[in-house]
Amino acid sequence: MLELTGVTAGYDRRTPVVRDLSLTVADGEALGLLGPSGCGKSTLARVAALLHRPWEGTVRLAGETVTGYRFRAPRHLRTAVGVVFQQPRLAADPRLTLGDLIAEPARATGRGHELADRAAALADAAGLGTELLRRRPHEVSDGQLQRACLARALLLRPRLLICDEMTAMLDASTTAALVALVEDYRREHGAALLAVGHDRVLLRRWCDSVREWGSGGNPERSTALAQG
Repeated sequence: MLELTGVTAGYDRRTPVVRDLSLTVADGEALGLLGPSGCGKSTLARVAALLHRPWEGTVRLAGETVTGYRFRAPRHLRTAVGVVFQQPRLAADPRLTLGDLIAEPARATGRGHELADRAAALADAAGLGTELLRRRPHEVSDGQLQRACLARALLLRPRLLICDEMTAMLDASTTAALVALVEDYRREHGAALLAVGHDRVLLRRWCDSVREWGSGGNPERSTALAQG
């Protein structure tokens, strides 16, 4: 589903935060990427989500070599990836209600009417009732807003879901609810998952395998881990 080959990326060419990285996520696989804050995990996640152009290397998504990023990426590739970021308040338009936030990708792709029922179903699955859906981000908790962001990421039925520290700011019960929603979605649609984080216990329980960011600046060899 995702192939990164020799990727080097960052925000200052003199000090790249990702150097010559190669990583593969198979169809339907859940891969965890473990590492401390500041090691480059989020930059890698943005490259994989087609939101950040690498300086070197190749990105392949669903077997297709990526040549454009952000809005220059073909729509069928952009919509094949769903992303949930660590800080929901930076990822949400403060002017939108939670209901409008969830439906945002449908409107952006001209499918608002077609996906209205799915947006409602995802809101319900995420534990967001009608009253919460009428509120704006400043009127809800971080956990409630992150539930809406996850529902938004699943609306277009992505084949790859990237969770970049999705639960880092959440309590244990909300974390469990969001992970369960992701796994329900993956069972239904066979989607792949790249889960980025620094919580070793969560990633071991959640993912089929985990790659740990080594001292040399790249993730070390993947190691299979039993779930549960």
